[in-house]
Amino acid sequence: MQDLGFYFDLGWHHIIAWDALDHTLFILALSAIYLIDNWKQVLILITAFTIGHSLTLALSVYDVIRVDTKLVEFLIPCTIMATALFNFFQKDFKPRSLRLNYFLALFFGLIHGLGFANAIRDLMINSESLGWSLFGFNVGLEAGQIVVVTGILLLSFLVVNKAGLSRKWWVWTLSVVAFLMAAKMAWERLSGL
Repeated sequence: MQDLGFYFDLGWHHIIAWDALDHTLFILALSAIYLIDNWKQVLILITAFTIGHSLTLALSVYDVIRVDTKLVEFLIPCTIMATALFNFFQKDFKPRSLRLNYFLALFFGLIHGLGFANAIRDLMINSESLGWSLFGFNVGLEAGQIVVVTGILLLSFLVVNKAGLSRKWWVWTLSVVAFLMAAKMAWERLSGL
């Protein structure tokens, strides 16, 4: 059970830590189009991301797949830019028109999971209970994402519902911030390919 707590903490810091900025930016871009009333859809959305992330992480830890770390580290900011761009093409923000987001979260979660897989493979392979280690990591990851999304939704409530900024402008502002920061990361990582 010590492994469970250790890996929960590792998963938590995988999202909350400053060096996890790429994952936080992805969550920002992904949840930018939602308001606090949409919290259920956002919870499903980040769970889809965690499922994708968990799948490739597990496949990597069990040594089923291996991908070049530099390529994945370049692709991660590309997923952020693609998600931010997707936000600009939304004509309305009704849950029915945002269904594609669930597939984006799941698919891009697969890529993000590969980013951490190489780093954690050796650590988990020595774990007494690999299943509990993966479970603890993923629960920590999900908890960290819930905290980040809660902050974004509360901020959107203040800015859109209370201050009266247009939802469209709020979405575009968050998307531009995420896109520009991700573009900088992608450019920096491109030289390492």
